[in-house]
Amino acid sequence: MIWRFLKDESGATAIEYGLIATLIAVAIVGGFSQLASQLQTLWGDNNSDIQQGLNRN
Repeated sequence: MIWRFLKDESGATAIEYGLIATLIAVAIVGGFSQLASQLQTLWGDNNSDIQQGLNRN
């Protein structure tokens, strides 16, 4: 019974899938933070352009 428990690798597969899911989640969070930074820059530039355009009149 103990020998069969030691040979059982089904838990290892679950751990591997958990690690893969964690790596994917980290990549998604990193991508979103990069995207958020770029969007913040884009909207900041648009906001300043709109303010300059409104102040010209």
